[in-house]
Amino acid sequence: MQTGRMRSELISVAGDPARPDEDYAAVGLPASGQGGSLVVLDGVTPPPEPAGCLHSVPWFTARLGGALSELSVSRRDLTLQEVLGRAISRTADAHRATCDLSHPRTPQATVVLARWSPDSVEYLVLSDSVLLTESPSGAVVPVLDDRLSLVPRAALTSHAVTDATLRNKEGGFFTAAADPSVAARAVTGTLPRAAVRSLTALTDGATRWVEKFRRGDWADLHALVREEGGQALIDRVRALETADTDREFLGRSKRHDDATVVHIEL
Repeated sequence: MQTGRMRSELISVAGDPARPDEDYAAVGLPASGQGGSLVVLDGVTPPPEPAGCLHSVPWFTARLGGALSELSVSRRDLTLQEVLGRAISRTADAHRATCDLSHPRTPQATVVLARWSPDSVEYLVLSDSVLLTESPSGAVVPVLDDRLSLVPRAALTSHAVTDATLRNKEGGFFTAAADPSVAARAVTGTLPRAAVRSLTALTDGATRWVEKFRRGDWADLHALVREEGGQALIDRVRALETADTDREFLGRSKRHDDATVVHIEL
């Protein structure tokens, strides 16, 4: 899609065609082309046992994503952390009366949120989705919330330990669930609009190309998306996943994960 000088691409592919895509993505580009926003969420797949909620992860990501899209545009007086906190509260209120929101596996998601105006580009990242910023010179800088990668691998192999002591806990990692205070944990920043040529947001199903299969760095991934498109990146990831029959790279991870790529040229 193009608006004035701006160009955007959004692609999201489910990891399993028999299951709904738990990612969410949206781009808002006003007709003036002077400002806009992007939202990318990666819904956390719940375990098979009951988690105290009547609603699916896609229900949750659609509600949270819609609130983020609306608030980031309508409430420009709010910081992105405040936008995220209010969106979490609004979404929690939508099922507070029917669901146990205190359960550690209540529906939740990683977050990438960006908003730009003629003067500035604001960004927010929570958990292991990634935002890439590209400067006019072509330098690509990843915005990462690396807390999950710092959790000891031995702890992550235990489902019980992850739920009890790591998810949305000190010393662990944080996702957007039902507690609005988690917004204060997000990685945030603001750049001059003139310093940003493009933004690329990706869920970890797409970042596997760098983080698991190590086929290039972030600049290489950005170049692939810019030159061939988000679908080309996802196609390459799927081929690598299928070829990894010995799970040399995937380890205990699911074979195919939902993968989302949003690319905006400002």
